[in-house]
Amino acid sequence: MADPIRNYQTRAVPGAAVDIDQGLRAYMIKVYNLMGLGLLITGLAAVGTIMLATTTDPASAVATLPSGEMLTSFGYAIFGSPLRWVVILAPLAAVFFLSFRVQSMSVSAAQTTFWVYAGLVGLSLSSIFLVYTTASISQTFFATAAAFGALSLYGYTTKRDLTAMGSFLIMGVFGIIIASVINIFLQSSALSFAVSAIGVLVFAGLTAYDTQNIKEMYFEGDASDVAGRKAIMGALRLYLDFINLFMFLLQFMGDRR
Repeated sequence: MADPIRNYQTRAVPGAAVDIDQGLRAYMIKVYNLMGLGLLITGLAAVGTIMLATTTDPASAVATLPSGEMLTSFGYAIFGSPLRWVVILAPLAAVFFLSFRVQSMSVSAAQTTFWVYAGLVGLSLSSIFLVYTTASISQTFFATAAAFGALSLYGYTTKRDLTAMGSFLIMGVFGIIIASVINIFLQSSALSFAVSAIGVLVFAGLTAYDTQNIKEMYFEGDASDVAGRKAIMGALRLYLDFINLFMFLLQFMGDRR
């Protein structure tokens, strides 16, 4: 995703290296904290949604899935009725709104929009509990967290310029989107496997690239509101990398019901 905030480079000022290091550390911690809280909101929203959407009481069920899961009226509304398209598309609308309007928003408004977006993603992703076992979802989450941590650390510490790799990976994202749309009509298992494999590689690479790019966006002289908006957009980018990496890994590691 293109970052709407100007990419400032850290300026070398004699005698200011220690201040810059401390400021950069605080900035990156804020980015990771915002991202982590976003993931927590997503997880809570997903679990809360699936608890409200399913039941073990046949008297309360309005529909039964082939897997044996029984849906409440709320579950049928968000998974089986036309309302499901609102659930699917709402996160996309929210992320575009935040990306294009962040420069004109206050830090508190941008942060609130990010929380709303994270909650909508959780609502949308709750359907994975109908497809995969809870144990495999948990295992995949921890595997994703470990991989994400290692990749982000590499992006933060490496001296190699990842700009060229980032441009290639962003092209890969568009290729994944196009292939996924095509496969809606083809329903090819081979293409689905290829998309999942490429998706893991692309978002693994983007995790390192985005981390380096977010680090380079830091400038000690930024006003507090500019720095706040940069941190939110950085958190959003890493959040998207984590979610996509998790979903593609789940297609490999997840045990279907």
